[in-house]
Amino acid sequence: MKAVILVAGIASRLRPLTDNTPKCLLEIRGKSILSRMVENLSNMVVTEFIVVTGYLKEQILSFFKSQYPQLKATFINNEVYETTNNIYSLWLAKEAVDGQEFLLLDGDILFERNIIDLLINHPSPSTLALRSNGSVEKEDMKVFTDADGFVKEINKTMNPAKANGESIGIELFSAEFSKTLFAELQVMMEKESKVDVWYEEAFQRIIDAGSKIAAVNVGDLQCMELDTVEDFRQAEQFSF
Repeated sequence: MKAVILVAGIASRLRPLTDNTPKCLLEIRGKSILSRMVENLSNMVVTEFIVVTGYLKEQILSFFKSQYPQLKATFINNEVYETTNNIYSLWLAKEAVDGQEFLLLDGDILFERNIIDLLINHPSPSTLALRSNGSVEKEDMKVFTDADGFVKEINKTMNPAKANGESIGIELFSAEFSKTLFAELQVMMEKESKVDVWYEEAFQRIIDAGSKIAAVNVGDLQCMELDTVEDFRQAEQFSF
């Protein structure tokens, strides 16, 4: 299976920590976010990595070359990372995964590897990792599901009180879902120039048109997105 990892962003909220280091290479207890992610995935089902770079891309390429020379990895550069959002970085991966089953991960997530097992072993062919324990904040990517557990709404503007939880930024897409997703992305990128929105907007559009993605509750498994200095302090307390 292929895994697409998006690591193009500047991470301005973490400056000065990211002035000279991409966020994914910041360390937690002596190991970078990207190291933890790659090791979680390569020890499981992933045989090929598609890495979309941008900000300080040379450091990320050097990281893979020095730390994981044995891995099969394809690097795609988002040259306009300063003026685009993650939807455009995902679009750039079209040639590598369009119409194929793949995992999609934001490159700033700390997570237990068992979360990937939950997504893969779920009966639905397309799945999304959902954190429902703890509070859901205004800035979180919030998810509301239907009675069968499929995503009905996914956005940041939803009232937190309505949400079933937060999407943590890990998804598994079937080949069929992938084909539909990239067809929608083509419309959004080439006809509408919606390059500066979250990729979840594309999810919502194809969900509204009938595509299904199951929200898989990760329960007590630990995971979090690392956006602020406070997030990194909290992550230091994780047990994995």
